[in-house]
Formats: sequence, C-alpha cells, structure tokens
Amino acid sequence: MTAGGGTATTDAVAVVVSAVRDGIMQGRFAPGQRLPEADLVALYDASRGAVRAALAQLENEGIVERERNRGARVRPISLQEAVEITEARAVVEGLCAAKAAVKATPDDHRKLRELGVALAATVENSDVVAYSQVNQQIHRAIRDLSGHETAGRMLDRLRTQSVRYHYTVALLPGRPSVGLQEHLEVIETVCAGDPEVAEQRMRAHLLSVVDALHQLDANLHQW
Repeated sequence: MTAGGGTATTDAVAVVVSAVRDGIMQGRFAPGQRLPEADLVALYDASRGAVRAALAQLENEGIVERERNRGARVRPISLQEAVEITEARAVVEGLCAAKAAVKATPDDHRKLRELGVALAATVENSDVVAYSQVNQQIHRAIRDLSGHETAGRMLDRLRTQSVRYHYTVALLPGRPSVGLQEHLEVIETVCAGDPEVAEQRMRAHLLSVVDALHQLDANLHQW
C-alpha cells in the first residue's frame, strides 16, 4: 500500500480494519483514544482513502465512533453493554465449539491442548497479561476450527468491543484459576468430538464471565 491519497482497494481496507482491531484487542488503542487519519496512514503505510474506508467500516461495527471536525476515536462501551455482548458471544461461540468438535483433527487436538498448557503456565506465574493473550488465542483457535465464516465475522466485532472488560475480569481474585478450568473443559470436549457437550461447556464458560462482569459492577457500586 502507498501512503497518501488514491483509491482504496478492498484488500487495503481489510488490512487497516484488521490492524486497528488487533490494536484495540492488544491494548495499543484504549477506549476513547483518538485515531487521527494521518497517524494511521503513517503507522500502517496505508493510503488516506483506505484509512477513511476502514474507519467507516469500524464505525458501522460499533468499534469506532466519528465526530464531525474531531475525527475518530475508539468507542467506549458500558459495563451493561459488555454483559450483553458476552451473552451474545455465549450463543455464537457455543455454535463454533460444536462445529469445531466435529471438524477438529488429531493435530488440531494437540495444538488446542498445547494452548491449555500455556494457559495453565500463565495462571501458575500470575501473569494476567499473558493469561488474557492465551485466553484470546484459545477462543480464536476454536472459532477458526469451526470454519463458520459468518460467526467469525460476528465475533471479530463482539470481542473487540468488550476486550477491556474481559481483561479487568481477569484481575478479579481467583478468576484466572476458574477461567483455566473452564477453558480446559472446553478444550477436552472439543477434542472428544462431542458437539453437544462442547457447545454446553463454551456457553457455560462465557455465562460464567457474565457473572464475573456482574461482580465487577457490584464492586464498583461499593465505592
């Protein structure tokens, strides 16, 4: 891609959209942070047209908001919206787990179990940042194994919107240990090739996250 003006190709726009999403997921772009077009052009070596089109797409997805004469910024979301997003994810990711249970190969099983081992190491080391990263990798791996493209597009939007709250949930006392056990159960049911139980376990895991979000809300109201 060439910086400056010019026509934005579909591929060029997709690259910028993906890069901004990843930046939000990885904490490089915080809720409310400005996203000046010139900065994104330089950061991603993109055309201004590609950046503008990418920001428009991200705005339609509810990830970015744009204000006249003020430009774009990462859209902050409320705790209640994070709860609703996670409830929706429970349904969609449950579907993905069921599909993955049917499609996953022995090599896929090995890779999923390796991610489970990596997650256990983050809990043992009390590394919340690494825990959140591996957590995301497990969910992404199961989503990819499902081969369900429509679900994947939905989850790109939903996970990016609520990522900040899920990192905060991981800071709750004891939550990483609970999350580890839930993820290991999901992994094993996918590896066992049982779509019904895999779907149930994934839904149960994300509804457990909903409970943790409500706990966050209760903690906030204590202050």
